[in-house]
Amino acid sequence: MMQTSWHGSTGSRLAVAVGALAALTMVVALYMMFVYAPPDDLQGDVQRILYLHVPLAWVAFLAFFVTFVGGIGYLWRRQRGWDQVARASAEIGLVFTTLVLLTGSLWGKPIWGTWWTWDARLTTTLLLWFIYLGYFMLRSYVSDPDRAARYAAVLGIFGFVDVPIIYKSVDWWRTLHPGPVVRTDGAAMPGSMLATLLVSLAAFTLLYAYLLYQKSVIERTRDEIADYQYRLYERQAEREIREGATTR
Repeated sequence: MMQTSWHGSTGSRLAVAVGALAALTMVVALYMMFVYAPPDDLQGDVQRILYLHVPLAWVAFLAFFVTFVGGIGYLWRRQRGWDQVARASAEIGLVFTTLVLLTGSLWGKPIWGTWWTWDARLTTTLLLWFIYLGYFMLRSYVSDPDRAARYAAVLGIFGFVDVPIIYKSVDWWRTLHPGPVVRTDGAAMPGSMLATLLVSLAAFTLLYAYLLYQKSVIERTRDEIADYQYRLYERQAEREIREGATTR
């Protein structure tokens, strides 16, 4: 079963190891961002936001891919473990997408002269943020947990379609947003900058893995508490029915 493999003692020890590795890699990444990597020839030090902005975007996309897979798994197997991972990943993805929009605005102001523009990539990223905000609003409005999980799974699956649209937006439309910094024909940056970006990507990916495990444990515990409360409610209702029958 998915739940036992995710939340056993082995998983806890692995999560601690991943968390420690994430912290260590993040320290190295921060040093490389602000000390090792040179300033950009055109943008200067403000370009260092790249080392946060790109990894944040990568983790946001990765998180919504996991939500996509978790939604398919839940609709296919009807096992709660899939839904727990899906909603845990969606929440992390929503947070990271928010940070992507914020760091993009901080980068855009000195370069474009504005905090926001209805650029194709920015607009599609904002649309993704609203899709997954709706994911949680849908879950909160549907009282039945199984129906909420099914509806959210469908929304998570279809919402993921926006991710490749975001990625290809700079190719499909005229946009202010720069294109990919790493292409098949090589990287559009010096080796020191590329190394810094790759270390930062690794650090944020490890952080995501650690957060996903911890959040999925919380979601599993939340489901167990809800089940326990429901059983208590059923027992209380049955007792009241029996007491009412004996007093007649």
